[in-house]
Amino acid sequence: MAARILRKNAVLAAALVCAGATALTGCGDGDSDEAFAGQSADAIAAEAVKATRDADSVRITGTSRAQGAPAAVKTEFRVDEKDNCLGTLSMNDAKADVRQAGQNVYVRGNERFWQNALQGRPGTDTVVDRLQGKWVKSEPGDKSTQGMCDKQALLAAMDSDKSERDGMRRGAVTEVDGEDALTLTKQQADGEKLTLYVATEGDPYILKAVSEGGEQPGETLFSDYNEKVEVEQPPAGEVVDPKTVAANG
Repeated sequence: MAARILRKNAVLAAALVCAGATALTGCGDGDSDEAFAGQSADAIAAEAVKATRDADSVRITGTSRAQGAPAAVKTEFRVDEKDNCLGTLSMNDAKADVRQAGQNVYVRGNERFWQNALQGRPGTDTVVDRLQGKWVKSEPGDKSTQGMCDKQALLAAMDSDKSERDGMRRGAVTEVDGEDALTLTKQQADGEKLTLYVATEGDPYILKAVSEGGEQPGETLFSDYNEKVEVEQPPAGEVVDPKTVAANG
C-alpha cells in the first residue's frame, strides 16, 4: 500500500516516496464525535486509499533514500486525471523539471542530471552542452518516462497489495500542514514501520505517508487535492528530440 508508492515512483522517476513513522498506540472505540467513530484502522486505511485515488488531482511531494544510495531523492509532482503534470526531481546537484501536456512528457535537466543519465557514454559532453536550457521530448510509450505523469499509475501502487494495510492500529489525531489527521500505523515483519495520516474532515484523503526502518525510508506529503493543474507546451524552440541530439553528437 503506502510502501509501494515509494517503490513505484523510484522506478518511474528515479525515485519518489512512501510510507510509515511516529509511534502510536491504542485502538478501540471512542465517543460519537471522535473521528471515524466505530471504524477499524484497516477500514479507515481502505477508505483513505480509495478517496485519494478518486481525487481529480493531487500534489505529491516526497523524499526517499534507498540503502546504499549516495543521497536522498526529492520529488514533487502535481498530477490530474487527464495526465496533466508538473513536477521536479533532484538528487544532490542533479535536478530536472518534468511536464506533460497531451501525450508527450518533457524533461529539462541541468548539466549534472544529464551527465548522470548518460553515464559517460561517448559524446556525453557534447550532448550535455546541447541539452542545456532545452526540453527533451519523450514520445508516447517511451519506457523511460512511462507512468511518470500518470496519476492512477502513481497511486495504484498504494493499492496493489491490500494485505499491507491489514493489522493497522489507530493512533492520536495530530496536524499535517494545519489539517487535523488521524494517525494509522503498522509494524512490518521486516522491521519497517508504516504510518498514514488521514484527514478527519471532509473526504478522508491521505495527507502524509511515512516509512522508517526499511530498505527505502521516506516521507510523502499529499496536498492541493482537486486543484486545477495548468500545463503549457514548452516553446517549440526550446524542445529537442533526444535521438537527433545523440545522432549529431
